[in-house]
Amino acid sequence: MLASPLFVDIRRGAVADLAGLLHRRNISTDGRVLVAVGPGQGEQIWARLRTELPRADRFVVAGANLAAAGELQAALGARAALPMVAVATSLAHDGLCSPVASLEHPHGKGSFGVAMPIGVVVDLDHVRAAPPILVRGGIGDVISNLAAIEDWRLAERERGEQVDGLAMAFARNAAEAILHRDDSIDNDDFVTTLAESLVLSGMAMAVAGTSRPCSGADHEIIHAIDSLYPHTAGHGELAGIGALFSYFLREDEVMVDLVARRLAQHSLPRTPADLGLSEEEFVVAIREAPATRPDRYTILEHLDLDEEAIRERVKGFVDRLN
Repeated sequence: MLASPLFVDIRRGAVADLAGLLHRRNISTDGRVLVAVGPGQGEQIWARLRTELPRADRFVVAGANLAAAGELQAALGARAALPMVAVATSLAHDGLCSPVASLEHPHGKGSFGVAMPIGVVVDLDHVRAAPPILVRGGIGDVISNLAAIEDWRLAERERGEQVDGLAMAFARNAAEAILHRDDSIDNDDFVTTLAESLVLSGMAMAVAGTSRPCSGADHEIIHAIDSLYPHTAGHGELAGIGALFSYFLREDEVMVDLVARRLAQHSLPRTPADLGLSEEEFVVAIREAPATRPDRYTILEHLDLDEEAIRERVKGFVDRLN
């Protein structure tokens, strides 16, 4: 079992209080920390922190790729036992608190195990400053937990795969906290709940020791689209449509209607056309999806559809939503 975060701080102005937070939590009483910043708002955060944490060092992360991850690991290695506190500036996916990271490599993207932070800080002021899609994307990612849980239960029934009830409870509660809300990212309370849900998703994976409670056929579809059609959409946007298609394959009309309604409410993709893909391109992605995670058993592996059957299902899916 992986360790869960020790604290979560979600509020406006949280970054301004980060130095005090580190001291109060006895994380770095002398201010010696390594601050990893990325593109976007990272430099703004560093400009604020450098005056409050004069002994801090800055590490610039060029992007979410293996090279940057390796460089960061080397930098951390030179500063043994330094704790990591994640400071989120967007809510696009559950990676802000996760034991798994999706990183780019020369052949596409892959999932890799990473250390969990000991704390998560979400500054709503910085979240508000990010493009809205970097907030809405997290909605699709957290809702997809429910489809992933269905796949995990299916693997338990069909293959005897062991499931973890606490991990599933975390993942389910995270998803349902968002799925049944009628408000939007314009509301601070909604954004706070979304941040909490994304953290809870990360904790679900930490408890399970695997991404299973938050990753099923929906994420196989994500990996296939990322590989075949790079930069089509963000992770959370793809997770939402992946979950929706999974429920369509299960012939769960209630969940198809509910998930489709929520995705539409938040202007998230529901059909291949919304992603800028043709039906045939989506067919190819569904065909290739199981190969992205050969260790997983999901509704895709269970149905084991041939290409013509996939084509028929995709057409039915598009007709159902149009």
